Amino acid sequence: MSREGPGLLLRDLGKADDPQIAAVIDQITALRADVLVLMDVDHDLDLRALTALRDRLAQAGIDYPAIFGAAPNRGVPTGLDLDRDGRLAEPEDAQGFAGFRGQGGLAILSRRPILRDQVREFSSFLWADLPGALMPAELGPEARDILRLSTTAHWEVPVDIGQGRILRLLVWHGTTPAFDGAEDMNGRRNHDETAFWSRLLDGDLPFPAPPPPFVILGQANADPDRGDGRPEAIRALLADPRLQDPLARHVPSETVDYGRDIGRLRVTYVLPSADLTAAAAGHGAARVEASRHWPVWVDLQF
Repeated sequence: MSREGPGLLLRDLGKADDPQIAAVIDQITALRADVLVLMDVDHDLDLRALTALRDRLAQAGIDYPAIFGAAPNRGVPTGLDLDRDGRLAEPEDAQGFAGFRGQGGLAILSRRPILRDQVREFSSFLWADLPGALMPAELGPEARDILRLSTTAHWEVPVDIGQGRILRLLVWHGTTPAFDGAEDMNGRRNHDETAFWSRLLDGDLPFPAPPPPFVILGQANADPDRGDGRPEAIRALLADPRLQDPLARHVPSETVDYGRDIGRLRVTYVLPSADLTAAAAGHGAARVEASRHWPVWVDLQF
C-alpha cells in the first residue's frame, strides 16, 4: 500500500474502483485478525490514510477501533552521499530508501486497545551503536555518527488483551539485502536490523528487554536458507529458545513469490515468545492484486 507520491494512498482509498485497494480489503476481511500489522503502507502525519483504510474495513464488516502509526525512517534525509555516486538527496541517500518522507512505512490496526503511553520506538537508534554491528567501513565517520539502524522502523507496541494482560508487539521491516556494491551495505544492514531483536532480548542495548508475553513480527526480507543476504541473524531468531516458530509446522512456509528469476522465499515472520500457546499458523492465499507478499498469521490462545 505504497504509492509514488504523498497523498496518493489517501486518494486511492477514496476510490471505490481501485482494484489493488479492493483486493487488500478483501484479504483483510477474509483473515479477520484481531491484531493486524501492515508492511509498506505510506505514512502521513495525521494518519489520514490509515483512518481511511479503517473506515473502508468497517464498511466491509470488520472494525478496528485502535490504530497506530509513527513516522518511519524512509525518506528522512541524511545530507550525505551514502551511495557515493556524487549526487545528494537521492532516495539512496535517505535514512531508508524512499522517494518521499513516510513512503512505505508500518501501521497497526487492532480490535484490542493499544497502550500508546507504553509504546517504545527504537527507530532513532544508531546503526554504529549496535553491539557487533556489520556497518561497512566505506561509509566513513560522518555516516557512523548519524545513520540509523532502522531503514523503516523498530517498535514495541503493547496491546491490552484483557484481564490485565498485555501482549507486546515487536515490529520491524528490514531493508532488501541487495541493490548495493561490493561493500554489501544493504546486506549488512538487513542482517543487523534483525539482529537488533536478539541484542534486545539479551539485554545488550541501552533499553530494558521486553517482558513476556511478546511477539516478534514483521518482514525481515531474509530467508534462512535461500536468496541474497546474510542469513545468520534470522537463523539465530528462529533457533532462540525464548521464541517459537509456529509457521515452521506449515507446509509450504514461503511467504512471497518473486517470480521465475528468484522464486518463492520465506521473508515474513510471526515469532511468539515461548510462553504463549500457538494453536495454529499459516499464510493466506496469494492475491497478486493485493501484494506479492502473502499475509502470515498465528492464532494465539490465552
